[in-house]
Amino acid sequence: MKFLHSMIRVKDIEKSLKFYTELLNMKLDHTKRLEDCELYFLNDESGCCQLELTYNDDTPQEGYQNGNAFGHFAFSVESFEDFTDKMNKYGWKYLYEPFDLNGKGSKIAFIQDPDGNEIELIEKVVW
Repeated sequence: MKFLHSMIRVKDIEKSLKFYTELLNMKLDHTKRLEDCELYFLNDESGCCQLELTYNDDTPQEGYQNGNAFGHFAFSVESFEDFTDKMNKYGWKYLYEPFDLNGKGSKIAFIQDPDGNEIELIEKVVW
């Protein structure tokens, strides 16, 4: 069995597409129209993981709220220095600034997408 994708509902598809494609380097693979919504399938740079953004025709004005079971998505970054520069360019801020996770140089940080979903960023040190 192969894992195919994760899906989240988004309030503003333009903001979400900009966030995931420009900041996190995901690529729009294809879209699909259903009776009551448009689906946007995004691939990561390696092509192994896919995220489905669902934009419903009748989106609540206040957006969606996650249950207490969902935690976060995780993405790797090559360099927090470079990613921070890119983030500043697009006007995004850290939810939690980069910090050393294990005392061996690996760092993590958190940001949020336009709908408040948390994204963990991981910079691993290769020995």
